[in-house]
Amino acid sequence: MDLLLLIARLTIPALAIFGRAPAPSSRAERVVANDNRAAAGRLVNGVLTVHLELREGEWHPDRDTDPSLIVRAVAEEGKPLSIPGPMIRVPEGTEIRATIRNSLPDSAVTLHGFSTRGSDDSGSDTLRVARGESREIRFIAGTAGTYYYWATTTPGDNILARGGKNSELSGAFIVDRRGAARASDRVLVLNFWRPAATAAPPGFDEPIRFTINGKTWPNTERLTYDVGDSVRFRLINASSQVHPMHLHGFYFRVDTKGNGNADSVFAPATPARRVVTERLAPGSTASITWTPDRPGYWLFHCHDNAHAMRSLPFDGSPLTPTHKLHVTNHAEEMMGGLVMGIEVRPRRGVILAAEPRERRALRLVAQVDPVGGGTEQNPSYGYVLEERGRPSQSASGPILPGPTIVVRRGEPVAITVVNRLTEATAVHWHGIELDSYYDGVPDFAGHPRRIAPAIAPGDSFVARFTPPRSGTFIYHPHADEVRQQQAGLSGALLVVDSLERYDPAHDLVLMISVPRRDADRDRVLVNGSLDPSALEMRVGEHYRLRVINIHTYRPSMVARLLRDSTVLSWRALAKDGMDLPSDQATTRPARVQMGNGETYDFEFTPETPGQLRLSVTAAVGNALASVPIIVR
Repeated sequence: MDLLLLIARLTIPALAIFGRAPAPSSRAERVVANDNRAAAGRLVNGVLTVHLELREGEWHPDRDTDPSLIVRAVAEEGKPLSIPGPMIRVPEGTEIRATIRNSLPDSAVTLHGFSTRGSDDSGSDTLRVARGESREIRFIAGTAGTYYYWATTTPGDNILARGGKNSELSGAFIVDRRGAARASDRVLVLNFWRPAATAAPPGFDEPIRFTINGKTWPNTERLTYDVGDSVRFRLINASSQVHPMHLHGFYFRVDTKGNGNADSVFAPATPARRVVTERLAPGSTASITWTPDRPGYWLFHCHDNAHAMRSLPFDGSPLTPTHKLHVTNHAEEMMGGLVMGIEVRPRRGVILAAEPRERRALRLVAQVDPVGGGTEQNPSYGYVLEERGRPSQSASGPILPGPTIVVRRGEPVAITVVNRLTEATAVHWHGIELDSYYDGVPDFAGHPRRIAPAIAPGDSFVARFTPPRSGTFIYHPHADEVRQQQAGLSGALLVVDSLERYDPAHDLVLMISVPRRDADRDRVLVNGSLDPSALEMRVGEHYRLRVINIHTYRPSMVARLLRDSTVLSWRALAKDGMDLPSDQATTRPARVQMGNGETYDFEFTPETPGQLRLSVTAAVGNALASVPIIVR
């Protein structure tokens, strides 16, 4: 997935690729979006009786007035079809008596997940229901956790290969702890529709749809909480794609991770792992908890940028580059897919704290890279950092990668973002705990009477924050993210305890990003280069390696520290800028799988001189980049 495909996606009507989407029959049943607030069936004396039916219907993943699709979906008998399917939610020990009727006009169906939950082999049972047939199945719910069920009409399909009409045949299956009050949580099912079943990554030239509980942004449900609330999400990735889910402005605790069959609960006695981005593999689940301590409007979204942008309309209407440059609301018109908006309301009677007056002042100038070449569709941009009128690097170019911004923990900073581009932009301070107005989501972030604007060409915006913790963070655009980040707009933001003791010779940033040129799409940039310069180290000295993944896609890259083909060891220090608890800050093999928007800090001490390398590969193993390291 690269800019070449993006251009095709923006300029070629869907009808020229797939033929115009067929108009649904006026007799087609309407499919409703399921917010997963109500459980299906009737629970009496420890027995859940539920009657489900599979039918075809007309689904509107965008606005209800936008073009629709004919898909297969699940309903409770006598009730509307829904996407996702009806939620099964019961306490541990419940006996489930489920009747499944296949009312699809032309297909038998295979169902997965109607079996006792709680072990890796619990999903081996399948239920085959012929066309027009009704089957009953009985089983005990199993161990408490977050699970799901799914179905297909293609024998041998797995959840990675479903497509077309089968894409949305999924539903949540939640087992609550016996005797405990039902948690006040929200169940979010992530799904993916594409025109045809294939295991290949989606391209920008497809009219694809990524949905949360049956809708795409900005049509997804808007969530509302109060400052101090305990917020819990159960996340179910029922799609074939990897989704690194990112929360703006706050850290969240990862309570459980699962694979749909079994759920791993992190021990309560262990300090919780707190992150701002969590990678969800296809078919996986997680439950997360967070407590908002600042009011405002915030986003929760997938950080694979291709999964959080507008998709080609079904009716053949093109999205053109001109549309990208002339929008009224950047957040709502340029984003799409796996995005949810969250409002955090202030405590009644509490006034926002006044901003401190004394600040360190920086200027971050977004401009055209004078030696990068490029066109309007495939531009070359970059950032120049200035302090007290002095730039940190030459503005004559090339200005790639973005300059590393280093600020001190607890010191107020004011960063004036100056836009010298010919289009609007904005900067998101990824992972930083700050006021919503400065978060960098134009036309959305802020407060009811104070919404942050996009930065128009020739204009500027001052972002103010006081970083509360030291760590590794990122800054990048939140307007036309795919195109502007590929152009070169992204950089590392480091928060340190002391600017005087900060030592860039031993504190090494390794930022992985997307190449500017489509011809280089089979590789990645490390610190802005396809062929990074060698790093130098000395035996016995300690080095902090800050590994940053700000690629716009490729959410499954793997970084390894190698001597020849031998994986070395390093000590884990932090994730997403948050120091790891002592029992997790361990020495381990020097290998990490990265999702987009994640940062990892490791300590490495070379023991012998020689040649090392940091290798970056795709999940399937093909090489993407290599950074030579010379140990003296």
